[in-house]
Amino acid sequence: MKNLYFLLVLVFALPGCSNTEPGVPPDEPGILTLMTWNVHNLCDGVDDGYEYDEFLQSAGWSQEKYMGRINAISAAIGSLKPQPDILMLEEIESNVILEDLAQTLQKDYVCSHFANNPGAAMGIGILSRLPLTETITHSISIEGETTPRPVLEARVKTEGGDIILFVCHWKSKLGDDDVTESIRRSSVRTLLRRIREISEDEPDIGFIIAGDLNENHDEFFRRKASVICALVPDDAYCVKLSNVNVEGQKDFFVITGNKPPLPVNFPQETITLFSPWLCDLQNGSYFYKYNWETIDHFLISGHFFDNSGWEYEKVMIGNFEPFAGSGGIPIPYNTKTGAGLSDHFPLILTIKLLF
Repeated sequence: MKNLYFLLVLVFALPGCSNTEPGVPPDEPGILTLMTWNVHNLCDGVDDGYEYDEFLQSAGWSQEKYMGRINAISAAIGSLKPQPDILMLEEIESNVILEDLAQTLQKDYVCSHFANNPGAAMGIGILSRLPLTETITHSISIEGETTPRPVLEARVKTEGGDIILFVCHWKSKLGDDDVTESIRRSSVRTLLRRIREISEDEPDIGFIIAGDLNENHDEFFRRKASVICALVPDDAYCVKLSNVNVEGQKDFFVITGNKPPLPVNFPQETITLFSPWLCDLQNGSYFYKYNWETIDHFLISGHFFDNSGWEYEKVMIGNFEPFAGSGGIPIPYNTKTGAGLSDHFPLILTIKLLF
């Protein structure tokens, strides 16, 4: 990649956080549930000039349809037991959506933050029952063009110490594969730089990357092991192709199903993350052209596998009603009928505190 540079926007605040609530403890002491979900073009009920055509009032979109969708999404999330303590959402239009979800859900969500690029139709957001003590929005530019969405970093204050979440929605595959791959790798480059900064200052703090990464966990092999992807397996052939050395990991994550996620084929200094798709999950979260894809992710640092503090417990796919239709696949939202929720299943992660 040539002419790669980054624009970093810093927001140090408690945006959307209540001043009266220090944070609501989880339903079960020592258990936290996190959910990531691409909710499929969730637009509010107000025209601001950036919506997709079908969500303009002139096309029949309205506040009533919007609230109907909010209520349906809230009912789906509320049906989960336990209800997630932290929601990370992709393809939402504004912070208004987070506020309305907080109002309709049956739990106390005291903090929220929304991030997008100026003029973009869609962004990403986080809604939390626990305090967000710091949020940072990372915008990335490559060859003069800004990636469609930024990366949202949030520091969460918990009973077991702070954890850091990165909410992502990487570039889709629409367009040339190599071009879009380079854009996804530019997002990884920004994340790697930030993770190294955090690790140097606070080596004991765990982090989780969540969201729609538009990249399968086995993308490397789906593309016939011919190019380095944003996510690569801890595989000996991949090491040869990447020609990586101790300082050579610049724009890809190494993923593994090993617990803890220590590299086997790559150098020990390589940042290697645990992917539940490699050992705990089956099928996929997105159904495209009659095939399952695993483009929604939790990528989890080794801190959650060291038998101290917060520990990885499990991840499940929301591949059941009301998220799934009778055929067992996600049902996209239909603006005309109001039926369906999203073309993606959510992923739900549980972590457990070892006292």
